[in-house]
Amino acid sequence: MRCIVTAGGTFESLDLVRRLTNASTGQLGSSLAGHLATQGHGVTLFRSQSASAPMPQAPVRVEDFGSTSDLASRFLASATDDRIAIFHAAAVSDFAVGLIYRRVGEDGTGLRAVCSSKYATREGNLLVELRPTPKLLPGLREWYPGAMIVGWKFEVEGERPEALEAGRRQLGEARSDLCVVNGPAHGPGYSILSASGEIECVDDASGLLHALGRRLDSI
Repeated sequence: MRCIVTAGGTFESLDLVRRLTNASTGQLGSSLAGHLATQGHGVTLFRSQSASAPMPQAPVRVEDFGSTSDLASRFLASATDDRIAIFHAAAVSDFAVGLIYRRVGEDGTGLRAVCSSKYATREGNLLVELRPTPKLLPGLREWYPGAMIVGWKFEVEGERPEALEAGRRQLGEARSDLCVVNGPAHGPGYSILSASGEIECVDDASGLLHALGRRLDSI
């Protein structure tokens, strides 16, 4: 089956040399792409330009991305009604840079909007407006109406029941087929939630790759 896998984190530019990003290495997505390719599936890997994980050893087609809008463009360019599989494991930035200000006035309470290709530290502090980025996962069903879509939910706060509930909400809001839940709130391992309400728990990343591969083989 034709598969699209995303890996790594998006980044949003502050200026031409500085970026806001996250800690994603792209390891899980890259490993999944390689695993699916070794199982005989045709895999396109949308891989972040900032990903530090090794490239898959198996033959996959790689397209890089930078910002959230770059990744959205990749998805849109590959949109199809065909029955394919999408594994959206990339860590998409929650915020992008909006307006940027410097303080002005004797008491420093005024704000002046500034714009530069490289902000100089000698001019003092910057105040940066962070604007929420569009969520990509909910839009995939429109672009890929026939696809099996798998999303990820990495939860930091709370405990496992709250993390699983967040995964269920994602399934409903994104109209996806599976949601992989992990993170500190979830605790060790991964839970794979299905839209039908089933939960499959695996102990580690290797178990997750094989579990997702079996799901793909069954459709």
